[in-house]
Amino acid sequence: MDSQTDTATLDAFHRGRFHLVQPAAKGHRSGIDAMLLAAAVPDGFSGDLADLGAGAGAAGFAVASRCPAARVTLVERAAEMAGYARRSVALPQNSAYAGRISVIEADVALSGKARVAAGLADRAYDFVIMNPPFNDARDRTTPHALKREAHVMEDGMFERWIKTAAAIARPSAGLAIIARAGSLEEILRALGGRFGSIAILPIHPREGEAAIRIVVRAVKGSRGGPRILPGLILHGDSGYRAPAEAVINGQASLFGD
Repeated sequence: MDSQTDTATLDAFHRGRFHLVQPAAKGHRSGIDAMLLAAAVPDGFSGDLADLGAGAGAAGFAVASRCPAARVTLVERAAEMAGYARRSVALPQNSAYAGRISVIEADVALSGKARVAAGLADRAYDFVIMNPPFNDARDRTTPHALKREAHVMEDGMFERWIKTAAAIARPSAGLAIIARAGSLEEILRALGGRFGSIAILPIHPREGEAAIRIVVRAVKGSRGGPRILPGLILHGDSGYRAPAEAVINGQASLFGD
């Protein structure tokens, strides 16, 4: 953290290559999940990317940081979080991304004409990433409405979000999702008939421990089958392991491409 006001913090990511304005307490604050999601985009990606449910924009900024020719659209329905994203875009520290990152305030679950009217056109993106809320409503939740909205899963959410991703993605576009391992069945069901060549990469906190996250990557319209890849282990005896640290800091892609 670089500095803090009563309501927001200014936080550095990728070892200072970009900064985010984030809520100090009541909203969602981005961290490792967003960096892992961004790392699912291949090195050298140079197309149009949509970050669905972007919050303050961490994952989208991380893609722009690692892929200097990428054009990123941050999509966020909460007006307050979209405001933080716009403030981040306007930061002098982020001048290197001027013209490459924009913000759309829209509900990812919109469909048809309503979605297009909100700015999410059909077949407009070469890659879509998403970090949907994935806490179950029965889990203990925060009393802050803005943070709860970012964290708690609604019924049928993956179906609605992946339907939107399929609509706005160009043919053969990529998709990446980060979620709890327990959401895999629902994700695969929603991907069916829309995305194929599904690669599932587990994220383990330490060697020998169960995965706490999965990153799922797929290709629109592909008929290739699913595969499970070797997982990423985050921590060793003295902090992040070298491969995980490189991924988190934007120095390597998660899938090795």
